Amino acid sequence: MVNISHNPFIIGQPVPPGDPAFVGRKTEIATAFDQIHNRSNLALWGGSGIGKSSLLEQLTSPKVWQQQEQDRSQAVIVLFSCLNISPFRSTSFWEEVLSLVRDEMDNDSQLQAQIKIFLEQGQATKDSLRRVLRKLGKKGKFLLLLVDDYDAALIPNEQYTEADIETFLSECRSLAYHSRERQYLSMIVTSSRRLNKIGPPLKPGSSPWYNHYLFQQFKAFTEAETQELLGKTMTLALQEGVRDIAGGNPALLQIAGYLLYRATESGTKQMADVEAFAKEFESAARHYFQDIWSLSNELEQTLLMLLALSNLKGRLHNQRYDLRDLEIILSQKGRELTNLEERGVISYTVEEGKKQYFFSSSIMERWVIQELSNSDDVSLENRKKILLNLMSREQAKEITTAIQWLWQYKEEMPATLEWIGRIVKALPQGFLFG
Repeated sequence: MVNISHNPFIIGQPVPPGDPAFVGRKTEIATAFDQIHNRSNLALWGGSGIGKSSLLEQLTSPKVWQQQEQDRSQAVIVLFSCLNISPFRSTSFWEEVLSLVRDEMDNDSQLQAQIKIFLEQGQATKDSLRRVLRKLGKKGKFLLLLVDDYDAALIPNEQYTEADIETFLSECRSLAYHSRERQYLSMIVTSSRRLNKIGPPLKPGSSPWYNHYLFQQFKAFTEAETQELLGKTMTLALQEGVRDIAGGNPALLQIAGYLLYRATESGTKQMADVEAFAKEFESAARHYFQDIWSLSNELEQTLLMLLALSNLKGRLHNQRYDLRDLEIILSQKGRELTNLEERGVISYTVEEGKKQYFFSSSIMERWVIQELSNSDDVSLENRKKILLNLMSREQAKEITTAIQWLWQYKEEMPATLEWIGRIVKALPQGFLFG
């Protein structure tokens, strides 16, 4: 039995350095420190809640630096999110970097004074940062620039045009790849998708703006990492139930663990209200599901829709629709399915040599059905164009009819509890703490 006086799970913020709620990611941390050691650059990408921000926090930890046998005293570490620069502009980015470097160098009044001049005179540019890097190098130091939510730098706004984006990205590449001062800089950025997929397209005759990064995808937790997170507080049966509703998404796992822990009455190991837990989890996780859906392209969304409809067993208010050709449709969309699998949205088992796909999170599956039931004629008409690229006109008509049934018979959707069956069975004797 494990006695824990506080809730061991963390929601609503990145897991801070040293907290036992941060588990796994050994390969990603080792890769990051390889790049830091070589004064090179890394681009981490993955979906919402996958743990990118938490990893950046770990890279600031003296203990982690010690474990990686690297000297943190040489590094000036700056960590911020591009979402905090609103509206995003390149000048604001360089101002943020210089301001944070100034704050970190509180024992160097001369460098602080130089940065203050840059900021007051509106000279916060990549060239002024180059001069700061040169001074850091003379002191035997380097800048570790940790930039979260780099996507924001790739989205135009009224003060930041497509041309501004290309200029900014070119400046970043010049600083990190071409300048002499690159030996005093290591830049690690995070984004929701691979940068070359969301940034400006490569123009003929020009060098790739993104080729100074090593790219690494942040994937969902493995079964071993999930067990490392949940195993100190939950039985194996309850862990399996949590994986059913959260998949391997670290944020969803933290939410489920947090709510389950909080819902237990001290010393009784009893759940106060299983249905209340299910609804609260659904509410707390909704914005993650929305992000996953929004980050999926129209074809990926359509494939998720087809999987969700298929798993309803084809029955709504005594009506039946036919998805017997779903296996053929999926076999022709391997790239999109792989993308969804790598992002942890879907998983598969192999039966008779064939992949059988399913949602990693059963609650995400329910959310997709709800999304369809709340759609309208306009969105359905737009969806038809995608369906017709996947299947025959007859099959597309069958699907649109099924969605219209959803509109008419929303009350026929299975209750939330039917989507969390393994948790219900694993409780109330599912906890190791007391």
